[in-house]
Amino acid sequence: MLPDPTVPASLLAVLGLLRGCFTAPTFTTFAALVTGLVAQTGRGTVTGMLAGAGLTRSWSHDRAHAFFSRARWSPDLLGIALSHLVVRRLLPEGSVLTVAVDDTLFKRRGKKVFGAAWQHDGAAKGPKPVGRGTCFVVVGIIVQLPFLARPVCLPVMARLWRPKQEQSKVDLAASMLRLLAACHHTRRIHVVADAAYHGRALRDLPATCTFTTRLPASGVLYDLAPPRTGRRGRPALKGARLGTAKDLAATLVFASVHVTRYQRTETVHLAEQTCLWYGSFHTQTVRVILLRDDDTATGYDLALVTTDLTTPAPALITRYAWRWAIEVTFAEARDLLGTGQAQNRTRAAVERTVPFGLYCYTITVAWYALHGHHPSDAADRREHAPWYTTKTDPSVADMLAKLRRVIIAARFLPRSPGRPTDQEIRAVQQAWATASLDTAA
Repeated sequence: MLPDPTVPASLLAVLGLLRGCFTAPTFTTFAALVTGLVAQTGRGTVTGMLAGAGLTRSWSHDRAHAFFSRARWSPDLLGIALSHLVVRRLLPEGSVLTVAVDDTLFKRRGKKVFGAAWQHDGAAKGPKPVGRGTCFVVVGIIVQLPFLARPVCLPVMARLWRPKQEQSKVDLAASMLRLLAACHHTRRIHVVADAAYHGRALRDLPATCTFTTRLPASGVLYDLAPPRTGRRGRPALKGARLGTAKDLAATLVFASVHVTRYQRTETVHLAEQTCLWYGSFHTQTVRVILLRDDDTATGYDLALVTTDLTTPAPALITRYAWRWAIEVTFAEARDLLGTGQAQNRTRAAVERTVPFGLYCYTITVAWYALHGHHPSDAADRREHAPWYTTKTDPSVADMLAKLRRVIIAARFLPRSPGRPTDQEIRAVQQAWATASLDTAA
């Protein structure tokens, strides 16, 4: 049992599905730190998690630090358990998995922080996209929830990448994808990634996986290998040189189609070619899809290469547009949960703290979908913030705020600790909103 304050029963029901990844004492610490990170409105440091859980006078701060630096649990196994939670509880039975892969930099200072270095930072502000910190390659499952118009990406695996090491970002991504595919071997998995993710490490993905990425402007394409001639010697592995995407755009015929992306349906022009990208996927047959917007006269605006040989091109464009959800997840995990703000420095702690924060994002959304959603949530938000005139769906910030209110209700309502009723939760929400308006006034 956790000491008072307790973890809300609805949140504990979600965390209980992950209990097998921990020993009994470590699970108690895990549940408390998840609650603390969610409840913490300040910095998401390790001691901040302890303060958010209300345990600063009950537990030593070393207990929280030891959870990341010394306790026996694996971020990969926890992520796999979390992926099973997402697949079984948030997706239709037997559905295909859409998985996004990307990397992001969490800024860190200090010479002794393991893995910290100056490297590319796509989220950096200013003309130079460079920052010092730790870079994590992240795999997330993209889900469409019935109460949201946009897809949301839920991180289920994350690994630290260090510059100038043996494994590249693509190697880490391929390793995680193989593990995810092995654990969901009965499911077909469609992977989407940006142009940085291509190379020989992706040639050996399981047959249940397809991979879709942007084709670099310098990528050279070839025709399929010609049939064997019967002569002596090794048969040809590739056909005639087709050139780059720019060369293909000058020869292919584009057709007008309707494509749904970013919550809009637009008319675009598509052309495709079945070929080989010999330099990256070797002899594996791929399709190249070129997209030209309606107001573009020449060339192309988007070039995709995919190992999916059967899905129609408009559906592939829609699938690739879902990749943007992982960028939104990175921003919200930083800004709302404080992921990456922990100040630990040892290897085990650094490798575990960021995945833990990303997993808390997934846990928050899963909790809201399973236990927290109410049809009037968006209307309540508009009532208290009338400037959101077009808001129809709850945001992740709304989900997090509601979970925080449930934690407060469980902590301070004395009649049944950890099990507030819906009426009690909404009373706390109303009091919270009134107090916020009074403070603003």
